[in-house]
Amino acid sequence: MAVEQRELFPLPNPCVNICEAGPRGYCLGCLRSREERYNWPQKPDSEKAEILKRLALRQRRKQAFLQRLVREEQIELGFTSQLDLPGV
Repeated sequence: MAVEQRELFPLPNPCVNICEAGPRGYCLGCLRSREERYNWPQKPDSEKAEILKRLALRQRRKQAFLQRLVREEQIELGFTSQLDLPGV
């Protein structure tokens, strides 16, 4: 039977000590919901692993959103044209 990495190492708490809920209820620092933050140390590793997967997806979505905002602002301010921007 193959051993998964989560069986060898404890899963880290994703808290970054910026504990403030955003408008959708997710922490602005670690992107966890209240339910995901509650009792983190007592959660089984399987649940922690699922939460960490969701956080990775949220982080990618957040980065894509922020990149889109920057591109739109650059175009609006005339710093570049749409044709100069990658991914447009």
